[in-house]
Amino acid sequence: MKTADSILRFLPGLLLACVIAAPSWYLGTLVPVVGAPVFAILAGMMLGVCIKNKEHIKDGITFTSKKILQYAVVLLGFGLNLSVVLQTGAQSLPVIAATITAALVIAFALYRALKIPAKTAALVGVGSSICGGSAIAAAAPVIGADDEEIAQAISVIFLFNVAAALLFPTLGDSVFRMTDEGFALFAGTAVNDTSSVTAAAAAWDGMHGGNTLEGATVVKLTRTLAIIPITLCLAFIRARRTRKTGGAGGVQFSAAKIFPMFILYFVLASVITTIAESAGVSADVFSPLKTLSKFFIVMAMAAIGVNTNIVMLVKKGGKPLLLGFCCWAGITAVSLVMQHLLGLW
Repeated sequence: MKTADSILRFLPGLLLACVIAAPSWYLGTLVPVVGAPVFAILAGMMLGVCIKNKEHIKDGITFTSKKILQYAVVLLGFGLNLSVVLQTGAQSLPVIAATITAALVIAFALYRALKIPAKTAALVGVGSSICGGSAIAAAAPVIGADDEEIAQAISVIFLFNVAAALLFPTLGDSVFRMTDEGFALFAGTAVNDTSSVTAAAAAWDGMHGGNTLEGATVVKLTRTLAIIPITLCLAFIRARRTRKTGGAGGVQFSAAKIFPMFILYFVLASVITTIAESAGVSADVFSPLKTLSKFFIVMAMAAIGVNTNIVMLVKKGGKPLLLGFCCWAGITAVSLVMQHLLGLW
């Protein structure tokens, strides 16, 4: 009986998130440079303004924005064959490490200098440096970010994703005279979100008749692995701070409650994929799980949009936007410098 009551309690919010996510998913396929998560969060915000009483959807929306988001990260692991990613993407590791370090250092410096809220700065820094929405989805539960902080970070990342996808193919061609290999590395390390990496690489291939799409995607997947150490570091930092304060509101500190178990499940999913594909199982077997992961992220973004106060989001947007720009510019510059040092252009 309790199970049935719980399902009924969550159902309205879950259904609303699905209703928003389905057309957003379709729009994302039509306009990949924007992506379904952004459409979902915008639609959720607009719908949230129209819903005066959210009490009946509150539990389901909260469950979607928190738990479904974690399930999405776990399923993301089924898109990672660790042996292929590490073997093919190993040559890009110096550039990836340099760009991630640059973005995180910039985020920390501006957080201190501009007094940007710590969780917003962390999400923008992690989203810029690793893989946009997926990294934000992984980091948000670890640091205890609320829906408005997640929405703020996603909005900032989206803006510079679009700018990168539109500008980088022309920049790489007319200014830096990149090779196909160089642009694949540039797109994979300097563009935030996977959909925008794909859009930028596809635009380059259309201009040059090349085949950078596969290379850029592999670099991006290699970069995605940074989710693991970064989220564990964030969990450690939060645990340390909580231990010092003795827990919020005097509650006894528990490392187990703070430790991101879903990241371990993400690693386990990646290991299962790696072992299965090494044994001859087709990668297509895992495609439905990868697709479900993406749809779960879209659902979670829809729920976050419904819970977000769009007026407050706009009012607080100046400093996070500046932070996002500085991270984006820093990543771009470091990627170009590293490639120049490695003789790629």
